Amino acid sequence: MEKNRLEAFSDGVIAIIITIMVLELHVPHATDIPALEALLPVFLSYVLSFIYVGIYWNNHHHMFQAVKRVGGGILWANLHLLFWLSLFPFATGWMGENHLAALPTAAYGFVLLMAAAAYKILQQTIIAHQGSDSLLGKAVGGDWKGNLSPMLYLAAIPLAFVNVWIANGLFVFVALLWLVPDRRIERVLDKED
Repeated sequence: MEKNRLEAFSDGVIAIIITIMVLELHVPHATDIPALEALLPVFLSYVLSFIYVGIYWNNHHHMFQAVKRVGGGILWANLHLLFWLSLFPFATGWMGENHLAALPTAAYGFVLLMAAAAYKILQQTIIAHQGSDSLLGKAVGGDWKGNLSPMLYLAAIPLAFVNVWIANGLFVFVALLWLVPDRRIERVLDKED
């Protein structure tokens, strides 16, 4: 089956996720700087999650440029990814509203870990469906960022109970890793043209 409906549905879900996250940013009732300072943890957690959702949307878009057709397994793997991404607003809000407390920070890390695992499952399902010699199979290669990210999330989860700043630093570090555009798929697509 064609991939267009899957891409359109995924884009819609991701847009809703971002909308829900921004709706959690409440306007302060005061007009002074302390009123804004009280919102800083909520705002910072929103910014980090917005970046993460943007990274997933960008990489999802690039990955599906290398996909010709989808099957049932890919549809379910994609829904699995969207499920974990849909928990970003909850995890973001809980962490921000509780000023980056240990348990909400660890829960945020768990959601990041599961989203990374779901993305990897989707990627592997596509490669299994299209073959290791497919465009995506050729492009993925060693995938050092895709392998390093879950390990850093796994480290950050227990570290949240030791020092939330270290855990959040790891979350920011992984986001910064992925902000650098990943040109692997584009390079393989360019060679095919």
